[in-house]
Amino acid sequence: MNFRPRAKDEPEINLIPFIDVLLVILIFMMLTTTYSKFTELQLTLPVADAEQQRDHPKEVIVAVAADGRYAVNKTAVDGKSVDAVARALGQVASAGRDSVVIISADATAPHQAVVTVMEAARRVGLSQITFATQSSASARAGNGR
Repeated sequence: MNFRPRAKDEPEINLIPFIDVLLVILIFMMLTTTYSKFTELQLTLPVADAEQQRDHPKEVIVAVAADGRYAVNKTAVDGKSVDAVARALGQVASAGRDSVVIISADATAPHQAVVTVMEAARRVGLSQITFATQSSASARAGNGR
């Protein structure tokens, strides 16, 4: 029998798993915290009246029918090619490159017809393009529902 007192091992605290858990918690907190820097600035946004700001001579309205026919400022375009639409756009763009092309396409018009108008506007140098829409309430009223 061995009655000699043994040297007792000092309990050791392993810090590596503790650090790993803290890093995971830190990463989780960083990812889930939302930062709202935009609330740091007090902004007063400008007010505009949309009807008052519209400059009708700068607008070029291109209507696209359901069958792919075009009308530029209520004048029918002969042909459905990009060149024909580009010629018509070039003739009516009174403000030059500052003109805004408004594409008013039928809901059932082919996608290619709208892309053709966009390509024609690019060829003429008109880069400001927007699409005309209507509210769902006016659409229902127009359909007789």
